Amino acid sequence: MAAPKRAPAAKRKAPAKPAREWTFLSNHGHVLVHLGRHPDARVRDIALAVGITERSAQGILADLEASGYVTATRVGRRNSYTVNTALTFRHPSEAGRPISALLKIFT
Repeated sequence: MAAPKRAPAAKRKAPAKPAREWTFLSNHGHVLVHLGRHPDARVRDIALAVGITERSAQGILADLEASGYVTATRVGRRNSYTVNTALTFRHPSEAGRPISALLKIFT
């Protein structure tokens, strides 16, 4: 029995590329929204909710704290986070709009 003939290389379909995954919010935005909903979340909880590593979550928290968007308060052995909703978005397109508008959508 003869093997089936293969189509010439030019006529073969290339395997479909998987769709790129993306979201409208950056990981910083996701962390900010999560803290708005869960101010007592642990770094592990934040990382799981956002889909990033704990190390990335720690870095994002440090960025948000350094920029004044988040304040961490020690409560026993854990942190409680307060989001400064009066601050505005950083991108020039949204400058002047408070982040409270974003949090209002998701909380």
